[in-house]
Amino acid sequence: MKILITGGAGFIGSAIAKKLMDRGDHVVLIDNFNDYYDPSLKEARIKKFLKGYKFKLYRGDIRNEKLTEKIFKNEKIDKVIHLAAMAGVRYAIEHPLLYADVNILGTTNLLNLSAKYKIKNFIYASSSSVYGNNKKQPFSESDNVDTPISPYAASKKATELMAHVFSHIYGLKTTGLRFFTVYGPWGRPDMALFKFTKNTLAGKPIEVYNRGKMSRNFTYIDDIVSGTITVLDANLDYGVMNIGGDREEQLLRYIEVLENCLGKKAKKKLLPMQQGDVPFTVADIRKLRRLGWKPTTRIEKGIANFVVWYKEYYKVK
Repeated sequence: MKILITGGAGFIGSAIAKKLMDRGDHVVLIDNFNDYYDPSLKEARIKKFLKGYKFKLYRGDIRNEKLTEKIFKNEKIDKVIHLAAMAGVRYAIEHPLLYADVNILGTTNLLNLSAKYKIKNFIYASSSSVYGNNKKQPFSESDNVDTPISPYAASKKATELMAHVFSHIYGLKTTGLRFFTVYGPWGRPDMALFKFTKNTLAGKPIEVYNRGKMSRNFTYIDDIVSGTITVLDANLDYGVMNIGGDREEQLLRYIEVLENCLGKKAKKKLLPMQQGDVPFTVADIRKLRRLGWKPTTRIEKGIANFVVWYKEYYKVK
């Protein structure tokens, strides 16, 4: 198979690319290397993490119709894993137009090209954020998601609706994966684990929202990779699917595990809930389990792996 991965220099995109190439698939990547976070980390994923692998890389934007059509036409793509997006709940509140432009228009461009070039399967990144302030636990794909509470969440809900349209009209096979708090080596610097590690090592306070009264299904990168590829291979007609860890973890427990791995106590700055954020995101993952997938990495192992990588990458003694 030849698979196009958008956001291919990203945390999840590069990890999936590596796994697909390990099993013999051909991979084409597109990424615009924007500066939402340090682009040098994206460059390092390409040059160090994927060193020794053969793949085609396009540096460009998913909103660029001319470039994206050239990729579909010239590369003879079989399937698409669409991960490119503006991420982050808090930044979206400050830049709602950017999120609508990239996440909704960019995705629509790719859906349109996928229908035109008869792509066999279109897998795309949605988010647990679409559940908003849903009070029912765990979050199920059958829950109502018509009340998002951030521009980011609304943009992801919009991509799910657009995917449904292209599946209905053109028969394009689409599955949206609602990711639940992904973490691990080569992760994003705007994520909590990255910030907590950096500040704790520097002796600076970490910001703990809702005074620590939060819980998440933290999902290790290897489990995200295996789940995404499981769905890619399943060729489902249409749907959305939760992909998350199988254990609800309290935020303060997550911090405690990090402290143990670092051998250093964190200075906690307890703050109120931030706008657009939610106190818990807990996934019902039975739908994905029925395809034979299950998460296997506990936070004790996953955080330890991250700390080893972080210290090596940033040359921390």
